[in-house]
Amino acid sequence: MSTRTPWWIRVPVLFFLIFGLMEYFIDSGEKPAIIEYPITQFFMFMVLMLLIAIELIVKSVENIMFQTLTEEGKERYLASKSKKVEWKWAKNLYQRLTKSRSLEREEEIILDHNYDGIRELDNVLPPWWVYLFYATIIFSVVYLVRFHIVGDYDQALEYEQEVAAAQMAIEEYKKTAKNLVDVNTVEFLTDASDLAAGEKIFVQNCVVCHMADGGGGIGPNLADEYWILGGGIKNVFNTISEGGRDGKGMVAWKQTLKPLEMAQVASYVLTLGENTPANPKAPEGEIWVDPDAPQSEETPATEQVSDSTDVAMNK
Repeated sequence: MSTRTPWWIRVPVLFFLIFGLMEYFIDSGEKPAIIEYPITQFFMFMVLMLLIAIELIVKSVENIMFQTLTEEGKERYLASKSKKVEWKWAKNLYQRLTKSRSLEREEEIILDHNYDGIRELDNVLPPWWVYLFYATIIFSVVYLVRFHIVGDYDQALEYEQEVAAAQMAIEEYKKTAKNLVDVNTVEFLTDASDLAAGEKIFVQNCVVCHMADGGGGIGPNLADEYWILGGGIKNVFNTISEGGRDGKGMVAWKQTLKPLEMAQVASYVLTLGENTPANPKAPEGEIWVDPDAPQSEETPATEQVSDSTDVAMNK
């Protein structure tokens, strides 16, 4: 029994083929099936043992059949086993791509030039090089027509398109990586799920000082327009993360809460302004006005126009 592929190639190929099929057909979520389901590890171990056993059985059968051969048959079998596999198609392809001459045929292309015993051969350019050169010419013509004659697009437009695509990719990434938010990138979360999560965190950690309705107790009133360390999502997030005033403010929560959780509770805190606390604490701090909010246009004061009659009467 003669096989062209050695066993040390057959066994790993079959093993990983079965492993790939197992991972494809078993739904294990984000984790590989071999990690999610330990039974698959036993299955793959049995597959490996079975493949090795098959190779051993085949080898044993081959030895038995070899012993039944005649001496002449044994010699032919050993000769076929020792015969090297020749990749004739690869050699032919290489010959067509390079058009190289064998050493025996170099006399056909040798030139009369002789440099201290060094002779020069008149080899043709390799076809792969010639075809590549032709391809560059075709490419240059297409490029010239497309960008310099037709004016498809320029570098500025390409840059704007790539920036827009990158911004979209960043926004999509932020949706699944909200824990990367910090005081510079935090934004007010409007999703009901985020606000509900913020309310849960607030009830668990903040009502002791600020009351459930945000009216304030030990801590300041969160339902009015006055802020000690500034309002807005960035200031509130920073206060939750880094803590309040030294010595008398609240503790820093950055070691307890994740960035996403701090963004959620900060967003919920900003919604407490819609409440009317039952027993609100007196205002503390200053009224905070968002510097980025659009400013309303002030109506110029109406000038009082006086006529000559008014002037005469005032006199």
